[in-house]
Amino acid sequence: MISIGIIILAYLLGSIPSGLIAGKARGIDIRQHGSGNLGATNTFRVLGVKAGIIVTLVDILKGTLATLLPFLLHQTDETHALVAGLAAVVGHMFPIFASFKGGKAVATSGGVLLGYVPLMFLVIVVVFLISLYITKYVSFSSIIAAVTAFIYAIVFGGGDIPLIIVATLLAGFVIYRHRANIVRIKNKTEPKIKWL
Repeated sequence: MISIGIIILAYLLGSIPSGLIAGKARGIDIRQHGSGNLGATNTFRVLGVKAGIIVTLVDILKGTLATLLPFLLHQTDETHALVAGLAAVVGHMFPIFASFKGGKAVATSGGVLLGYVPLMFLVIVVVFLISLYITKYVSFSSIIAAVTAFIYAIVFGGGDIPLIIVATLLAGFVIYRHRANIVRIKNKTEPKIKWL
């Protein structure tokens, strides 16, 4: 059984457009700058490192809180934690509060894994940071982290089928929403970060 109320609440949590809010606080609509994306990467690009870190943390916490909702509301028998987390990721990608045009699902997906398998989250963060340090591509590092999550779920997930399914979906979301970045990387036109 699935609690519709929890799913809706998780979706609404994911829909909070933290990047848009951070920009509006400074009189900037980040949708009109950089890549036009509402995610943390464009926030870093448009608003700077401090704002980017804040938005990243908020986006992670959206996924974590949504994943914990079934536990907090004592509804684990009706709603699997990962289903609630997945709803938050969908909300982040298609936020009702921002005309259904959101981010690329990286930070919020990480937050879901943080709420469900903290060690898995730590592993993918380390992999992401190593890749980012080497390549300077946020998009490529995000894809590598997503693939790592998928592999981790299969190899170290202990046969947790919901985890494997959701990790597969999350990896698919991240890769699909970075398809334009993949093309730019191939064409060597993808911007690299300069702050690491």
